Amino acid sequence: MSETGSSAKIICRDVWKVFGRTPERVISQISPEQTHAQVLEQTGHVVAVRGVSFEVQKGETFVVMGLSGSGKSTLVRCVSRLTDPTRGEILFDGRDIMRMGEAELRELRRHTISMVFQNFGLFPHRRVIDNVAYGLEVRGVKKLERLETAAQMIELVGLKGWEYHLPRQLSGGMQQRVGLARALAVNPEILLFDEPFSALDPLIRREMQDELLRLQSTLHKTSIFITHDFAEALKLGDRIAIMRHGQFVQVGTPEELVLNPRNDYVNAFVKDAPRAKVITAATIMAPCPPDFDRSGCPTAAPDAKLEDVMPALVATDRPMAVLDGAGRALGYIDRARVLQALAGER
Repeated sequence: MSETGSSAKIICRDVWKVFGRTPERVISQISPEQTHAQVLEQTGHVVAVRGVSFEVQKGETFVVMGLSGSGKSTLVRCVSRLTDPTRGEILFDGRDIMRMGEAELRELRRHTISMVFQNFGLFPHRRVIDNVAYGLEVRGVKKLERLETAAQMIELVGLKGWEYHLPRQLSGGMQQRVGLARALAVNPEILLFDEPFSALDPLIRREMQDELLRLQSTLHKTSIFITHDFAEALKLGDRIAIMRHGQFVQVGTPEELVLNPRNDYVNAFVKDAPRAKVITAATIMAPCPPDFDRSGCPTAAPDAKLEDVMPALVATDRPMAVLDGAGRALGYIDRARVLQALAGER
């Protein structure tokens, strides 16, 4: 078992996944500047994940965003060892899952990790409550206890009253709620989501995103969420990794990515981002001058998003004071600073 001094819940170090007959040889031979296509042409191997390293803190939602073929789904399957990485180190609470045998890995999946896939994966012949209770059944939990827990999870995801229906009687969004309830029923420490909402209609997708945010505000699960939708990444992620050709191009908070894209590839995603939903008052505030008069000024917390403070600024000619938890003024914002930030002039 590898030791680590980090407080991170999940640590991935130099994770590779190469598909082909001699993957280790290919890793040792390819150069950083070689593209996927060049490696495939020269070696006949596919480099799906290429030296990825990151950490996820306890209670954090870490989003991996990338287009089709970027390696994001392969990465999350490596994290759970549904796919064995070619090389690298993957730690859960300091335990290297690459060193785990089948029995230990099976226990980890039963008790520590739950996955939610794009394909709901429900048993069509089982009622909703039995689908949700399935993980507890595999654990050997007694029937009454597992059904009680399943009923609680069904209510938690807003499906109370549907316990004894079959999956075919539910809409796609409702079926995905069943999948989420099933993942939560085993009370996992870690949730792994592989594009769970991408097959849903836009309105249902937004509802599921809101539902996940609501649950996370209460449960504070450590999560890795895979998506190809940048708007979804901005909405759900505490931090976002943008992935391309098996590598992370940039990792940061939504605000960091929008305000400081590292290159043209990242900028292509963020240029149309809803800046008002991402930028905070603390980011654009100016220091208060010595004669700053707070009386009659609207106020905002440092982490307030611009979309939330704009109505108060529009309703008055006064600047807005940005206050800390003790009520002390940290700075101020006004209409001009907000407009500059929204226009990308900051």
